[in-house]
Amino acid sequence: MDNNITKDAFCATIGFFDGVHRGHQFVINRLKEIAKGRRMKSMIITFDQHPRQVVHADYVPQLITSTDNKLQLLEDTGVDHVEVLHFDMQMAQLSAKDFMQHVLHDRLGVRCLLIGYDNRFGHNRAEGFDDYAAYGKKMGIDVLLNTPIDIDGMRVSSSLVRRLLVTGDVSEACQCLGRPFRIIGNVVHGFEEGRKMGFPTANIVPICTEQLIPQTGAYAVSVSIDGGGNMPAMMNIGNNPTFQRNCQTLEAHIIGFDGDIYGHQISVDFIQRLRGEKRFDSIDKLMLQLHKDLNATKDIFRNNGIELAKGK
Repeated sequence: MDNNITKDAFCATIGFFDGVHRGHQFVINRLKEIAKGRRMKSMIITFDQHPRQVVHADYVPQLITSTDNKLQLLEDTGVDHVEVLHFDMQMAQLSAKDFMQHVLHDRLGVRCLLIGYDNRFGHNRAEGFDDYAAYGKKMGIDVLLNTPIDIDGMRVSSSLVRRLLVTGDVSEACQCLGRPFRIIGNVVHGFEEGRKMGFPTANIVPICTEQLIPQTGAYAVSVSIDGGGNMPAMMNIGNNPTFQRNCQTLEAHIIGFDGDIYGHQISVDFIQRLRGEKRFDSIDKLMLQLHKDLNATKDIFRNNGIELAKGK
């Protein structure tokens, strides 16, 4: 670290940062540049839970990233410090001015604050950038406004990523995220219908119960078991209508792999949606479709230069 950096003076940005998408990355990269230019340390300030969960008791978030995954992604940006604030009713009642004075200035040593173009904080989010800038001028915090980023004509935001995932457009969501959308879960026992048809699957229960699940259907995905190497797979999200089940399952068939991974942790990176969920009139018709899905998945990975196991 540069010895000329001003001790205990931070250039910071604040937000929930769900997804740590390319819009967030744009802000963070600018934050690091400004901090370096001012010889300050860089800081990302985020929260341990979504503020709306505290303010509205019935609010259930649909997260793009789990808290642990989000914090790792924020650490990976290379900022000097990631500060996680405990958000409770006491903090929710703070005005923007009091939050800036007592939390940002006095407690965290923030002397420069970079605000996202649509970011608001403080009780009822009643104030905006002009108010923050005026408060900051009086208390010794230089408040700067960041510009938004558009990708393929779309304004990148967490809300946009959620809308894309809800409709199953994981490819476009990946473009906005700058990486594949990921679900991390544990492998549990299922009905083993896939194994009977020659398509053994890993039945996955997500670790983060608040994480958004993409629209039902079949997907080409990449999986990693216990942090190991990535393996091509096809995944189905749905209620198994052919077998008349009524509970949603997440099942991944790992191409060229048939090991016992019950109880292990698995990461699933979504690459592309293959088709929507469908009820088949017979098991034979379902098996025919599974073979088509398998071939489509192989083509997707081959087109991306990924070699598959021989004979698969």
